[in-house]
Amino acid sequence: MYELIQLAENSFYMDCPAKVGFFRISPEEVVIIDSGSDKDAGKKVKKILDAQGWKLQAIFNTHSHADHIGGNQYLQTQTGCRIYAPGLECSFTNDPILEPTALYGGYACGDLHNKFLMAKESKAEPLTEDVLPQGLEIIRLPGHSYDMVGFRTSDDVVFLADCLSSAETLEKYKISYLYDVKSYLETLAMVKALKAKAFVPAHAPQTEDIAPLAQLNIEKTEEVISGILNMLTVPKSFEDLLTEVFDTYGMTMNLTQNVLIGSTLKSYLSYLKDAGYVDFFFENNRMLWSRKRSEIPEVTL
Repeated sequence: MYELIQLAENSFYMDCPAKVGFFRISPEEVVIIDSGSDKDAGKKVKKILDAQGWKLQAIFNTHSHADHIGGNQYLQTQTGCRIYAPGLECSFTNDPILEPTALYGGYACGDLHNKFLMAKESKAEPLTEDVLPQGLEIIRLPGHSYDMVGFRTSDDVVFLADCLSSAETLEKYKISYLYDVKSYLETLAMVKALKAKAFVPAHAPQTEDIAPLAQLNIEKTEEVISGILNMLTVPKSFEDLLTEVFDTYGMTMNLTQNVLIGSTLKSYLSYLKDAGYVDFFFENNRMLWSRKRSEIPEVTL
């Protein structure tokens, strides 16, 4: 792990838990796609840069989750590189306290100020088409996070960030963090149709054919939708529903999982509410969710 793997003439990635992409823009200069989970990952990126004799011109962050921007601060301090992040992700990259705050829905206690949810701050600028080096193209991938993007290189290598989970991850955790379920399903449908020389998901093996994994992620998302609807044949409070989700999917609750899965469950409920399949009502000062329609929705993409 952490070795540099070459996929094409100018496209590489560092194999690590959240893969870091490298795109060579000249014989001596590269940009990277994400920076790993923490300072140690940043150090491993720097070691590769030094070994190859490359100067780091910029970091292009796909989104602002800590495991993708954790090496930003170290690399920016060491190299003076610029950092770019898309849309709202730029604000979260500049002020990482926003991540635990958004997940918790209020001031996040100190226990949530951990490296899994909150990276060290770095100085990021908005990612726009005009700051891209020649040969790098943005692919919009909303759903998992607010304004997540991927990139296609001129070598026809596509970096897909977190829009897909591996089969092993889906089997182990059953339910993955999502911000916008509708956009996520639309992104998966678009990704399923993509063609490229190679695809590099951040948390799944590199592949030449992304369609089977995209379809598996669609099916697992649909299973969660059906599961939540089946749980709501009897009205439940959010807390009772969250407990049932943890029990059903064999998860153990802790504070970090509570805010991650809790936020995801709210996103699923919003999706189902907007689609007319669930509704809420208030009884004895309790907000209860219930299934509104008897049939399971057919997901339309």
